[in-house]
Amino acid sequence: MAKPRLEVPSSDCISPAITILVPAMNEEETIETFIAWCHEGLEDAGVDGEIIIVDSSTDKTPQLAVAGGSRVLHTEAHGLGAAYIEGIKWIRGDFVILGDADCTYDFRKLSAFVEAWRSGSSFVMGSRFKGSIEPGSMPKLHQYFGTPVTTWLLNRIFGSDFSDIHCGMRGVDAGALRAMTISSPSWQYASEMIIKSVEMELPTSEVAINFYADRGARESHMKRKGRLEPFRAGWQNVKAMLTYGAPYFLLRPGQLVFLLGMLLFFVPALGPVSIGSVQFSSTTQLVGAFLILLGLQMVLLAQVARGVTDYRGVKRARLSMRFDLDRMLVFCSSMGITGILMLVPLMNAYVQNNLRLDSLVPWETSLAIGGVTLLVASFCLFTASLVVQIVFTRFEEMASVSESPILRSVNSV
Repeated sequence: MAKPRLEVPSSDCISPAITILVPAMNEEETIETFIAWCHEGLEDAGVDGEIIIVDSSTDKTPQLAVAGGSRVLHTEAHGLGAAYIEGIKWIRGDFVILGDADCTYDFRKLSAFVEAWRSGSSFVMGSRFKGSIEPGSMPKLHQYFGTPVTTWLLNRIFGSDFSDIHCGMRGVDAGALRAMTISSPSWQYASEMIIKSVEMELPTSEVAINFYADRGARESHMKRKGRLEPFRAGWQNVKAMLTYGAPYFLLRPGQLVFLLGMLLFFVPALGPVSIGSVQFSSTTQLVGAFLILLGLQMVLLAQVARGVTDYRGVKRARLSMRFDLDRMLVFCSSMGITGILMLVPLMNAYVQNNLRLDSLVPWETSLAIGGVTLLVASFCLFTASLVVQIVFTRFEEMASVSESPILRSVNSV
């Protein structure tokens, strides 16, 4: 694979405040108009800016882009996410506006993005639903089902308030964009970026934008890839939510499962309880114990995931203190010893009844179920503490290595 190569126009901006970073592949029908729109948008916003087209075309797109006054980064990277990952390395502006080169997003109107950034927003999302959607620009399935449903799902899970998570036109503070370390190679970069903006607690705002239909005989890349591509793109975005939003998928459900387990465990512990024809007994306690352990494991995994996805390091430091190995050793040992003591009556009865369990009294069974639950829970807590310390210590080591003068001098060569 050839190394990326940057081509600079003769009218290149010397010191840009804004970078317009846009992937393009075979867009010769629209690229000249798009570049002109970008220049008009920068002039209207009153800022100096550069345009970088991340190009993997086989037609005249790059030549037309350079002639129009845009930098062109020639790369073999395919996929929107992959293009952005490569393009981020070349930006010079303090604020980056992303989008498409097909003239579906109105880059003549950049002032709202710039004003939001200057007012303190590090992440500025465009919203087609707050602006205008030209007839025929978006498939009905996307407009009335796919985008609203996935936007609602992401907002409910992450506590955000977006109206259009799939809008490709968005602006990000350059430092925040680099810190996001985008890794998704395709459509799912959009959800990854939004989730990470929430995780990073970036000041966020939305601006209304105009969304237009494809120009002339041009057909969108999604349509070119076939009828199943929208469903693939939808699944990729949901998968990004699952991958980068693990703490949210695990924590709240885990807490609910844990509380349900506690209810099912302690209600029968008071004695056989009947509600109508349903009787809660030691069998119910076993189900409760299982749910307690399952919920606990989900919550512990959520804590580890929260630390891994903490880009500021604040949550990681807090969790490291909470899962301090010395304190957890004392706490888990106490839990384990208590669990063993709760098993003593069961073992005593087992021996006295010639190694038979069919004559146990209910309180002995309840106590034994509780003892086993405490033993397993103490093991889960201690192993989770070990994992937290190992993973978070590794993060600190990686950070210190990346900041070392020796590594910086090697990377600069």
